Amino acid sequence: MPNALLTKLGIQLPIVQAPMAGTSTVALAAAVSNAGGLGSLGLANYNVDQAREQIQQLKQATSKPFNVNVFCHQPAIADAAREQEWLNILQPYFSEFSSPPPKQLSTGNPSFIGNQAMLEMLLEERPAVVSFHFGLPSTEFIQALKHAGITLLGCATNLPEAQAIEAAGLHAIIAQGYEAGGHRGVFDPAEDIKLGLFSLLQLLQKKCSLPIIAAGGIMHGQAIAQAMNMGASAAQMGTAFILCPESAASPAYRDQLKSVSAYKTDVTALISGRPARGLVNRFHTELADKQQLLPAYPTTYSASKALIAAANQQDCYDFAAFWAGQSAPLARELPAAELVALLATEWKHESVYSF
Repeated sequence: MPNALLTKLGIQLPIVQAPMAGTSTVALAAAVSNAGGLGSLGLANYNVDQAREQIQQLKQATSKPFNVNVFCHQPAIADAAREQEWLNILQPYFSEFSSPPPKQLSTGNPSFIGNQAMLEMLLEERPAVVSFHFGLPSTEFIQALKHAGITLLGCATNLPEAQAIEAAGLHAIIAQGYEAGGHRGVFDPAEDIKLGLFSLLQLLQKKCSLPIIAAGGIMHGQAIAQAMNMGASAAQMGTAFILCPESAASPAYRDQLKSVSAYKTDVTALISGRPARGLVNRFHTELADKQQLLPAYPTTYSASKALIAAANQQDCYDFAAFWAGQSAPLARELPAAELVALLATEWKHESVYSF
């Protein structure tokens, strides 16, 4: 059965490596694309010049299509009193490491919403694929990217989000189940209904006409086949690639993912200000009753990163943001090209599709 999405993306295999800002690298994305999948690079941690440099390096590393991902969150509104209150709450934890909390919190790199400079850079560099997380940019931005011949993907965690992606004229929907590691792509965290991938796929397959990329808890080729048997055209996998030597995961991150800690993940907004799934740490266990006091995303992240850095300097990873999905214990430590080949073999063995 022909797969129109793979043709549109220009890839041979229904394997999309998740962008994973901070963990994905040029080397990882290039290896996946060169192996026949769609490598991805998260741009959320980069300014415009840095993002351009990453894209140009990736173009040098592969002639195959690749995806770059941008965050479309609502820009944070400064609230000095709330931010100071949050720093006061974190003060005892900073004191554990004899480190002062930051005097002022940062809002980080700007959202793609209204970011004309980032748009112009993308139009100049023209990556084959651009994906959106946390929402959608304006109609003008979407039309400009489409006019440049760029394939557009949007992340949905529920049916209304998927319908908004379809109405906006994007080319495919990334259906992110609650099992997925990292940040939830939910447009409005207050409206997160926490659908698992099984339910989400059924809803979208029946109610939407765009191709669907399944995401959340997929670690083996057998799961890719199962998702495709339920109507998905491809699968996006993040946690599966963290142990690849090409990822930017730290030694501590890798050790934790290979330990019993991988069996316990949970979703919290306490680290960044937006819900995200990772290995359970002291943010999850000791600050759960403080959710209502959080500053806006990504301002909260500024405080957490400072605390994480202070702890890490003393080889303490009790607060580290080790993002991972519910199937994290199934991660395999292989070079990315070998992992893609293994996933493809497993998928083909289980699939009802013939390519």
